[in-house]
Amino acid sequence: MVQIATWKKILIILIPLLGLLYSLPNLLGAEMQASLKQNLPGWLPSKTVNLGLDLRGGAHLLYQVDTKVIFDERADLIVQDMRRVLREDKIPYTRIGSIENGMRLTLRDVADGEKARNLIRSTDPNLEIETKENRTIIEARLTAIAVKELLDQAIAQSIEIVRRRVDELGTTEPSIARQGEDRILLQVPGANAEDLKRIIGKTAKLTFHLVVAPGAGSTGGTKTLPFSDRNEGQNGTIERRAMITGDMLDNAAPGFDQNGQPVVSFRLNSVGGRKFCDVTRENVNRPFAIVLDEEIISAPVIREPICGGQGQISGGFDLQGATDLSILLRAGALPAPLKVIEERSVGPSLGADSVEAGKIAALVGFVLVVAFMIFYYGLFGLFASIALTFNVALIFGVLSLLQATLTLPGIAGIVLTIGMAVDANVLIFERIREEIQSGKSVIAAVDSGYKQAMSSIVDSNLTTLIAALVLFSFGTGPIKGFAVTLGIGVLTSMFSAVMMTRLIVITWLWKKKPSALPL
Repeated sequence: MVQIATWKKILIILIPLLGLLYSLPNLLGAEMQASLKQNLPGWLPSKTVNLGLDLRGGAHLLYQVDTKVIFDERADLIVQDMRRVLREDKIPYTRIGSIENGMRLTLRDVADGEKARNLIRSTDPNLEIETKENRTIIEARLTAIAVKELLDQAIAQSIEIVRRRVDELGTTEPSIARQGEDRILLQVPGANAEDLKRIIGKTAKLTFHLVVAPGAGSTGGTKTLPFSDRNEGQNGTIERRAMITGDMLDNAAPGFDQNGQPVVSFRLNSVGGRKFCDVTRENVNRPFAIVLDEEIISAPVIREPICGGQGQISGGFDLQGATDLSILLRAGALPAPLKVIEERSVGPSLGADSVEAGKIAALVGFVLVVAFMIFYYGLFGLFASIALTFNVALIFGVLSLLQATLTLPGIAGIVLTIGMAVDANVLIFERIREEIQSGKSVIAAVDSGYKQAMSSIVDSNLTTLIAALVLFSFGTGPIKGFAVTLGIGVLTSMFSAVMMTRLIVITWLWKKKPSALPL
């Protein structure tokens, strides 16, 4: 006898209703959606499918990371560390400076060569050492492995910082991915390219340095930087080593000083606050420079120890500039500058046309499939069409629940799923026909048809699901969008085409008790 347990019946009825409930917000306008989110209880479905760049419009930016800056900074750091340890170990030298991916050291006495090489190895094991010119010149460069690790780390950090900055702008579902060796692809639906470039294009590397008086020396080396635009043409000499770095910032926010001028108020973390307190206590009446992206914003004089861990940055900002700088400082500094090498904007009108074309394609596909099933299988074709309708609702319900992004290839995946969803019903109905022709009763034929067709249905859908998983794992951008809807569609169609139609057919059999099937 064909039977379904009561709990299975409840589940088969409940799941499509939930899918329909979660998909309904997608049919409402933007104003109605906003009203529902404000007025309805939080447990009621209010999420909608996020439209991708090709459907909603937005910005497409391809950035290239200036890797030379990364390696130059690392080489400079190596030189600073080696200058310090050589001084501590009292090894005399005539010159030390940076070279590509490393540093060059000229010793005063060749007898100190072995001791210097051992010191370099112990200080940084990632350096390859080469001796030149009568063993008085030592060159130390990063190994190939260290170079790759530094590059990968810089790209990963850049992607994370870009993601934070985009999130600060309040946009949703940005796509940020590495491309090739040193490139980052950014796609943000509903965003303006100029706003993104203004925020992302700045390195936002903030540091605090003590100012070196003219003619004064420095144990850690000095460098000369220009002042910002409002002091154009002026330069300042500062200590090369920063006393505070941007990663010690805990928070930053725009505000106003006592004169009503926009400033950026910042708060240091415990480490930065303690270090800032110590440095300012030891250098009272000495100016210190606030440096942003290799420009001196201001150079106030330390009047007293600053131990509260809080301060202000004033640099002649307007309110927008102070707001932008606050966003940049909260998100963190990029390890290297980013350069836009490709820029595309997708207008909302083009996105609307794509949405309309996708709707028409899905509707036409749906109508044709339903017409064929009803024409070829009659009443059973109608049962399959009812299940197909709930299948589409389930797909959009799952996409809304997961807050997935729907792209034009994703719509193609849904259209393909509509065609594939009835494939299981075709296998089942044809199997039932064969069982009827072999002389079995109506109920026995239905029972056997669902059981015998199940192995073929599982095999075909499992192979499609594996293909979708592979596309999602190794694909990027549009390929992922197609794989997501295809994978979800395979799972929902398995449920609707097998479980739902089985419940509908069995309910009809028990009520009508037909002597023949209308196939």
